[in-house]
Amino acid sequence: MHKYPFLRCPRGLCSRLLLANGVGFEGCGFGSPRTVVGEAVFTTAMTGYPESLTDPSYRGQILVETHPMIGNYGVPSRSRNVAGIPLDYESDSIQVEGFVIAELPKPSHYASVMSLDEWFRSEDKPGMYRIDTRLLVRILREHGVVMAVLATFPCDNPVSWEELAETLRESKTYDENLYALSVTPQKPITHHPGRKPVARIAVLDCGIKYGILRQLLLRGIEITRYPCWARSDELVENYDGVLLSNGPGNPVLLKQQAETAARVATSGKPVLAICLGMQLLSIGLGAETYKLPYGHRGVNKPVIDLETGKCYITTHNHGYAVRVESLEGTGLVPWFRQPDDGTLEGVKTRDGLVLATQFHPEAGPGPWDSTWVFDLFLKNVLRVKER
Repeated sequence: MHKYPFLRCPRGLCSRLLLANGVGFEGCGFGSPRTVVGEAVFTTAMTGYPESLTDPSYRGQILVETHPMIGNYGVPSRSRNVAGIPLDYESDSIQVEGFVIAELPKPSHYASVMSLDEWFRSEDKPGMYRIDTRLLVRILREHGVVMAVLATFPCDNPVSWEELAETLRESKTYDENLYALSVTPQKPITHHPGRKPVARIAVLDCGIKYGILRQLLLRGIEITRYPCWARSDELVENYDGVLLSNGPGNPVLLKQQAETAARVATSGKPVLAICLGMQLLSIGLGAETYKLPYGHRGVNKPVIDLETGKCYITTHNHGYAVRVESLEGTGLVPWFRQPDDGTLEGVKTRDGLVLATQFHPEAGPGPWDSTWVFDLFLKNVLRVKER
């Protein structure tokens, strides 16, 4: 068990984190006193924690920040928006199961409306700080992501390590849960761009980030989001294109969604698939996926465009990837690769009508280097629409 000597917790909340490999950390707590279970993962992003915390792809995970100071610019207002979609958030609520950081400073920013602690308390989420996140991330990098249990409690009424171990033993692993079903809308939702739309697209929504919606709306596209159990004909009929969204969880569990993705991809309509959407598309057409040791999560990940040789710095949040050698016979060809470990980061059909990226071209948070992917998708949509 790792703990700072002479640890003092000013909020009266303490916290314990137990990894499935038996390593424990003790620190201070913030947010709500609760016990949660999730897959412990880390991000290398230095900023953008409101966007990361509200990203539906983090559902089922305990997020660890590598940057030492988180919360220093507080929590922004939801009043800033694009066609009604909040500008600084990726969904309507905090999606992570728990949050682990090194230090929690008081916020100091003109746009802040509350502190990170207040935000977590308002949404009944637990957080942990004053632990050595460098050591924790080193463990995750060397041994891979692991299941973990995080408890935040009054310091005078601690949750025992034995209780945490029992909770962890009784819980399903991350790979066994259908998290997409918990973040998808229950009925279709339409978003209007605020002017006459240039096109209408349908979204198979497995947990879409608001940043993707903002990019489409800024281009004058009307969007209708469908639950992840929607049929392919619902997505194709009366729409000019289809987007297969990002989302949380193990893609091989989403068999129906993979079949739907394959039907959409062979419908003749332009398609854009992002993150989980790329995995579902690839599986549906016959490719295979695998789990990365510790995933790609950050806003500074390079990808190489295999057609032009150009390198783009992009935002990533994925723990699974598509096997490049399994693409043969699928009709898909490699489009982007990650130069650090060779991970396949994009695929497309030879005619370019179906596009897919493993990275997030909308950023949120992150650089805008690859937002041109949405322009390419819109170009396909308008070209087919005018036939």
